[in-house]
Amino acid sequence: MTDRSIRRDERAIEGLPIRLVIALVVGVACMGVMMNTISGLGSLGVSELDARPQPDVVGPGQTDVNVTVVDAEGSPVADATVVARSGSARLGGVETAETDRNGTATFSLSPTLGPNQMEGTVEFEVKPPSGNYADRRANAALLVVR
Repeated sequence: MTDRSIRRDERAIEGLPIRLVIALVVGVACMGVMMNTISGLGSLGVSELDARPQPDVVGPGQTDVNVTVVDAEGSPVADATVVARSGSARLGGVETAETDRNGTATFSLSPTLGPNQMEGTVEFEVKPPSGNYADRRANAALLVVR
């Protein structure tokens, strides 16, 4: 029988790089599964809010617009502040309204379009109530069409 001790085995270094690569791949895969599990927990995440104007298309001039603020699951959010401001359509200034218990804020807007302008937008921004809410992405805009 041959003496095969680790000290005399010159092949041990040959398998080391592939073992390190395998360990790295398995470790990254495990970390990905753990991160996916953690991000799926609602208590640790922040819910993105969205503003949904109704109607979403209006003509220039005085009009009432209801904006519903919903969370990522589509549930209405009360006590959020909605800010309406000029996009490519003009408003007389910045308008604000707070959502009621049904998540709806009501605006009386008078959007105008410039000369030779056939359409424009009024932009909405949501200031979330206290809690796990954020408004980082762009919200739906109100389309103003001549």
